[in-house]
Amino acid sequence: MVDDDVREPESWPIARWLAGVAGLTAVGSLAGVSVARSLARRASVDDPYAGEDLELLHDDRSVVVTTDDGVPLAVRECGPPDAPLTVVFAHGFCLRMAAFHFQRARLAEQWGPQVRMVFYDQRGHGLSGDASPDTFTVAQLGRDLESVLAVLAPRGPGVLVGHSMGGMTVLAHARQFPQRYPTRIVGAALISSAAEGVSRSPLGEILRNPALEAARFAVRYAPGLVHRGRGVARSIIGPVLRAASYGDESISPSVVAFSEKMMHDTPVHTLVGFLHALEVHDETEGLMALAKIPTLIACGDRDLLTPLEYSQEMALALPKSELVIAEGAGHLVQLEQPELIDDALVRLVERATPSKLVALTRRLKERARNHG
Repeated sequence: MVDDDVREPESWPIARWLAGVAGLTAVGSLAGVSVARSLARRASVDDPYAGEDLELLHDDRSVVVTTDDGVPLAVRECGPPDAPLTVVFAHGFCLRMAAFHFQRARLAEQWGPQVRMVFYDQRGHGLSGDASPDTFTVAQLGRDLESVLAVLAPRGPGVLVGHSMGGMTVLAHARQFPQRYPTRIVGAALISSAAEGVSRSPLGEILRNPALEAARFAVRYAPGLVHRGRGVARSIIGPVLRAASYGDESISPSVVAFSEKMMHDTPVHTLVGFLHALEVHDETEGLMALAKIPTLIACGDRDLLTPLEYSQEMALALPKSELVIAEGAGHLVQLEQPELIDDALVRLVERATPSKLVALTRRLKERARNHG
């Protein structure tokens, strides 16, 4: 008679594989929803952004910032280098700085010379350099943000804006550099984000798929196998990201295609490498530093990745916060309802800058438009 304890190591991988197949089947239904939504959008929506270049403006100034562990980060900036205020934008998981296209387009015009805006690609994303999977942590992203600030905004007040994983980046920065608040960082926005791991969301269920555990193992210990397994990893997480991105089927098909391209262009080892960080991170301590400054908490009420309750919990912990709920919006709320987010960012900057120079600029521009 063979002891069960002896048989288990041989049967364990098979059980994990079967569980992975079951997980893929469940995800397949989400993929079907995503495809159906895409077809509905293409069939029924007048596309206001058809043919528009949704990247950031190519004439923005470019610079490379090297992190504390030697990773080159691609950075773009617009506005006067000596502007009274600098606003730094940190994008989310499987995106890049262009995810803030609409904010760049409108706010640069609205704020004029009073604000400089800085955008950058997180490590492993966009045009920024690759890094060891061991560094794909939220804490490291917070240190990367400090590297960007040290080069691009070494003096003067700043406001931080983070979407999704970028919001976690802001929280990680606040936890590790609390002395910057409020002496240097005078305002912060956390958009579609969470202070703790996303285990309570539908994404958390997917992250427990054994096939993803195998992919994470390959990224760290057998990188040569990652390319072979890229289809499995993307088939699991890709449909979830796409289905959760937008809540309203009337969203521009061009915007949908643009966000899906950003996700597809993200290297598979970056996608897999950061999944664990999203699942287990805990940056609630950073809320203590953010409680000292005006904050914006924004979220779509149809966000499946960082559900509304995450934003509500953060808002309760931040006495100087404004909670903005985008009705009918999904996870990519800054692309789906940009006007709502832009207006909220304008209010945040007005609350965060006692000089009210930005508010004055806004009123002058509005007056000029009304009389134009």
